[in-house]
Amino acid sequence: MLETMRNIGIMAHIDAGKTTTTERILYYTGKSHKIGEVDDGEAVMDWMEQEQQRGITIQSAATTAYWERAWKGKTQKFQINIIDTPGHVDFTAEVERSLRVLDGAIAIFDAVHGVEPQTETVWRQAERYHSPCIGYINKMDRMGADFFFVLEDIQKKLGALPIAAQLPIGKENGFEGVIDLVLMREIRFLGDGGETVEFCEIAPERKEISLKWRDKLIDALSGVSDAVTEAYLAGAVDENLIREEMRKACLSRAILPIFAGASRRNKGVQPLIDAIVDYLPSPVEAKETYAFHLKKEEEITIPCDPKGPPLGLVFKIQNDREAGGLCYVRMYSGSISPGNPVFNVGKKKRERVNRILRMHSNKSEPLDVLCAGDIGVIIGVKFSQTGDTLGVEGFPVMLEKMQFPEPVISVSIEPKTASERDRLKEALEILSKEDPTFTTKENQDTGQLIISGMGELHIDVLVTRILKEFKVEASVGSPQVTYRESVSCAVNKKMDFSRTLAGKENSASVTLRIEALARGSGNQYHNEVKAPNVPKEIFEAVERGVTGSFLSGIILGYPCIDVGVTLTAIGFSPLTGTEFAFEACASICFDEAAKEAGPVLLEPVMAVIITSPKESLGDVISLVTQRDGQVESLNNTASHEEIKVTAPMSKMFGFMTQLRSVSQGRANFTMTFSHFEKKAEKK
Repeated sequence: MLETMRNIGIMAHIDAGKTTTTERILYYTGKSHKIGEVDDGEAVMDWMEQEQQRGITIQSAATTAYWERAWKGKTQKFQINIIDTPGHVDFTAEVERSLRVLDGAIAIFDAVHGVEPQTETVWRQAERYHSPCIGYINKMDRMGADFFFVLEDIQKKLGALPIAAQLPIGKENGFEGVIDLVLMREIRFLGDGGETVEFCEIAPERKEISLKWRDKLIDALSGVSDAVTEAYLAGAVDENLIREEMRKACLSRAILPIFAGASRRNKGVQPLIDAIVDYLPSPVEAKETYAFHLKKEEEITIPCDPKGPPLGLVFKIQNDREAGGLCYVRMYSGSISPGNPVFNVGKKKRERVNRILRMHSNKSEPLDVLCAGDIGVIIGVKFSQTGDTLGVEGFPVMLEKMQFPEPVISVSIEPKTASERDRLKEALEILSKEDPTFTTKENQDTGQLIISGMGELHIDVLVTRILKEFKVEASVGSPQVTYRESVSCAVNKKMDFSRTLAGKENSASVTLRIEALARGSGNQYHNEVKAPNVPKEIFEAVERGVTGSFLSGIILGYPCIDVGVTLTAIGFSPLTGTEFAFEACASICFDEAAKEAGPVLLEPVMAVIITSPKESLGDVISLVTQRDGQVESLNNTASHEEIKVTAPMSKMFGFMTQLRSVSQGRANFTMTFSHFEKKAEKK
């Protein structure tokens, strides 16, 4: 039943406790028989060898758990599909594609550090997809934990309206449990694993603060709900009304209900599971899904209807040694069954569904059918990649594709023997299909294979997988920056092309205008020519010639960005004009025009957020300026200084080692791609 299904993700900064919290959810819902610990390398959701060794999440892992909860007057069994996402900024694509297909999310905050840099990044991603969220302030047992500081930090940095649905009882070593402000009861967690949940009356010494925050909760709800206002004025606001109106406000992202706990010490997780059911949407309540109808050429709404035409989005591809490609799909409409064909709408290819699985991390169970609203894995499809739409030929609609950031760091990788080259290429093909932010190309001049990714850790993880998981013997070069090329002025260029192939003349003539666009505009192609006598295929060939040239660069072979190309004239002969001639002519014309349009080399500039102890601030800023970094802002908190910096990627290699050296190992940083700008001339 769709009403009792929840598709949720768990998102936060690295080391805030996402995987630890997920492990507790699996334990309390009966999915796991023991609690897996990240620190021991035993977390169920961190199943990759590197995840266990590094103690971080690299790949988002999916699982399904079941939870019984009173709902509309009776006890219902809820199906919760959970995706545990990485926290490290280098794996932002994993978060992006998970949030694209989820209906709601739990944002986890560290009770000591509050809103950390990557928390802001994932929050913006959730905002872009209009995903309703609940907040969970974890690590209330840590030294320096401050629940009320985190509430203020959320409001200040995220611009959200955090509403405390719970208050912590004590903090640091004295953290005992929580006060539920909806039930107005204290909750404690007993037993070795915190399995027993005990409710009791609020202690007299905590009554005053509980009433104060209960009033704040009702006041905030009154701002978004007339029903709560009327009930408050009538003097009777009961828990069911609060829950109902808080759910509506959460679904519209008007408020962010906040819960508290210490997952590592097994406190606070069961009420969080209740909150998933109470406040996060079912597939039928989730944000509307839009798709583009290819024949009608218009955007349409897709209702979540299991009886509608099949429509699903591929959001992840994972290679399995035994089963082959695992294709993770979120169904938005209709259903698919094993043995039935599906149609890849974008690639216009038929695919066959051999098996459908329900995943539990790296384990699985077979499914007879995958219905609208659900998430599962299809085995058997060969052509599908991340972002593809699966449907039927009679309903040609495409779901919105995901946008991924550009890779900014590259290394060369060379097989040690000729026989290893094929194995290396096979491994690279599998990895680039799994990860949309990982690209590979061959250097035309040197014949070297160049792989590119989002950061040093990202590349390190991928290289380790190639060498250990795929057992390829290869030599790896030092990391290099991935540059881009663009133009700086406008140029018009006419090009004629004539070539005789197999006794047949192929001729074409095109005139292109090339111009520089604003940074971040992307490459754009326009056709200004109105020529009814010229076949549509010829115009398509010109476009292919131009867009293909964007990738091969202008002078140094780096991809072009922010270049505008307009077709202004075309010379076509029905006797000799061919698609081949026009594609080649457009490509040559682009190359010649771009060389005359003031080509420039662009380097990636990174947005760096450094957290530093106050006493190391001067040394850290000095280190930043040595690397041509520009300090954008300084933010003073009770425990540390937060420095926002922009710096060229080429100067940031090995930054972590020096940063730890000048701060006695206490400073840390996150780095994300900001923009490309013209590479500074060497002085």
